[in-house]
Amino acid sequence: MRVIAGVAKGRRLESVPGDSTRPITDRAKEALFDILSTHIVGARFLDLFGGTGGVGIEALSRGADEVIFVERSAVALKVLGRNLQHTGLAPRAHVVRQDAFKYLTLPDIGAFDFIFVAPPQYQELWQQALARVDARPHLLNPAAEVIVQIHPKEFKELEFANLRRFDTRRYGGVQLDFYGLKVEDS
Repeated sequence: MRVIAGVAKGRRLESVPGDSTRPITDRAKEALFDILSTHIVGARFLDLFGGTGGVGIEALSRGADEVIFVERSAVALKVLGRNLQHTGLAPRAHVVRQDAFKYLTLPDIGAFDFIFVAPPQYQELWQQALARVDARPHLLNPAAEVIVQIHPKEFKELEFANLRRFDTRRYGGVQLDFYGLKVEDS
């Protein structure tokens, strides 16, 4: 696992030992950031279920103003901290040791341009996270995107009051689903 582009390009990232995290493949991460491209510069980014920090670190490397990493595992937090120090991106990162679902209920956390959701597999946690974001649409700036990383076998079509899925991409065993706020018909 490595940083693909930006100021920390080529830096190797440490992995969390065991199978408690689901790091994104370099191929899927590169494709994701090709899609996000110039929209990442200046963005406020939330990396829920932060794990190793690979996606949020890539966002910082490519010019995001701020990334908030939410992770509850002490082991993952140590790895995330070392990865931020190794890449030199720690000054623009905020690491929060907390349950992702509790974090989404906090008042005054502000609005985000991107929320990346990559929880442990096969526990339907991605659905719960989307439901929490849907219930609090003020967490999203008007053109914001929520990106969900799952295994393709996990996908279920879901209906939300405020969110709509507008794109899906597959890269082997990684599926990325993109959600945004529904646009009011005039």
